[in-house]
Amino acid sequence: MTPARLRPSLRGTAPATTVERAAWSAGLGVVVGIDEVGRGAWAGPLTVAALAVPQGRRITRVRDSKMLTAAERESLFDPITTWALAWGVGHVSPAECDELGMSEAQRLGAQRALDTLGVVPDLILVDGRWDFVGDAAGAAEVRTMVGGDAASLSIAAASVVAKVTRDRMMRVEAEHFPAYNFEHNKGYPCAQHRAALAGRGPTTIHRRSWSYMDALPWTGQPRTHPGGSQGVLFS
Repeated sequence: MTPARLRPSLRGTAPATTVERAAWSAGLGVVVGIDEVGRGAWAGPLTVAALAVPQGRRITRVRDSKMLTAAERESLFDPITTWALAWGVGHVSPAECDELGMSEAQRLGAQRALDTLGVVPDLILVDGRWDFVGDAAGAAEVRTMVGGDAASLSIAAASVVAKVTRDRMMRVEAEHFPAYNFEHNKGYPCAQHRAALAGRGPTTIHRRSWSYMDALPWTGQPRTHPGGSQGVLFS
């Protein structure tokens, strides 16, 4: 698929390779960006993508996934994954998010993404303030970058891969659960999603430990908590 034409509002907002080039100059050959999507969703997986940027090969039109439309992200997926030195995606199921809690779920997603990467990183760049890669980094250096998905090409590319991969999964789930409008909300909170929960309760892909469970006007399963303890449903 040919990448969509860049909208005028996105010109001048390209992520840089400043950190990556400095790392390569310092002898760190494999630089990997990591980003996640789905942390705030009520339904569906948490998805983490890891992507190694190649030296000496360029790509254009990549931006932080949040700046792009769905069509723009889709049009960039194949060019990004073809251009990348290596890439991998790790998914954490809703049940695992409930059991582990979000912090541990992010760590598990990062581990799974790096396990499928196929190369050994020398430097890992993580969007945000918190290093959720932890021990999964092995001998690699980990640097957190606030606003990294907009500033670093490796993180921005990873953000697109994570978002497109998860969105595709949620469109498939929408066929199984048509009342929840997953093809549009991707499992995130919205009025129609809230109404479907109130009328039908959670599906098999909903996270049962999220606080929305406390407010459901029905007497189904109670809210769960990480570690398997049961909460009390508010009715």
